[in-house]
Amino acid sequence: MRGSSVVVGLALAVAAGVMAGGVTAVARAEPAAVWGAAAHVVAPVVAPRPAAQPAVAPAPAPAAPRPAPAAPPAPPAKPAAPAKPAGVPCAATVRACIDLAHNKAWLLRGGVVEYGPVPITSGRPGYRTPVGTFRVLSKERVHLSRAFDNAPMPYSVFFIPGIAFHQGSLSVTSHGCIHLSKAAAIRFYGSLARGDVVQAVR
Repeated sequence: MRGSSVVVGLALAVAAGVMAGGVTAVARAEPAAVWGAAAHVVAPVVAPRPAAQPAVAPAPAPAAPRPAPAAPPAPPAKPAAPAKPAGVPCAATVRACIDLAHNKAWLLRGGVVEYGPVPITSGRPGYRTPVGTFRVLSKERVHLSRAFDNAPMPYSVFFIPGIAFHQGSLSVTSHGCIHLSKAAAIRFYGSLARGDVVQAVR
C-alpha cells in the first residue's frame, strides 16, 4: 500500500506542476522512467527523418544525330567534241584544214565546212610543208619573197614564219607555202584572221 501511495503522490505532484504552468523540481529530479510510468504518460515515438537524398540532375536528352554531309555535286559533263565533217581529215575545231596527202584545203566554221575543198600545191622535197596545228600570224595583200628573188605572193596569210597560203601555181610545188587559185586565195585571205587555227595533216 505504501508503494501505491508514493506513486499516487508523484502523479498528483506532476499534475499540479503541469497545471501550474511547468514541471516541478521534484518531477524534474525524478528519472523519466519513474514519473512517466507513474503518470501513465507514454512519450510519442518520432520516426527518424530519412536522410535527404542529393538532388540528381536529369540525364541530358541524347543529342539528335547530325545529318550526313551532302555529297558534292558531280562536275558537269564536258560537252563532246564536235565530229569531224565528212571527208575532212582535220579536227572540227580548226578554221582551216590542209590535206597534204591529197592536195586539198578547206575553210571550216564551228565544225561545218564553209568553203572547199579546193585544190592546192605544197612544199617540194627539201621544203616540205610542216605537219601540225598552227595559228594565223599575219596577213599581207601583196607580199614579195625576199628569200626567193622577190617572188610575188599575193593574198598571203602566214601561219608559220615564212610559210603562207597565197595565190600561186597549182602545177608547180612550192618552197613550203600552200598555193591556191586566185579565187581561193582571195577567199582564204578575206576569211582568216590573226589567231585562227590552221591544221596541216598528211
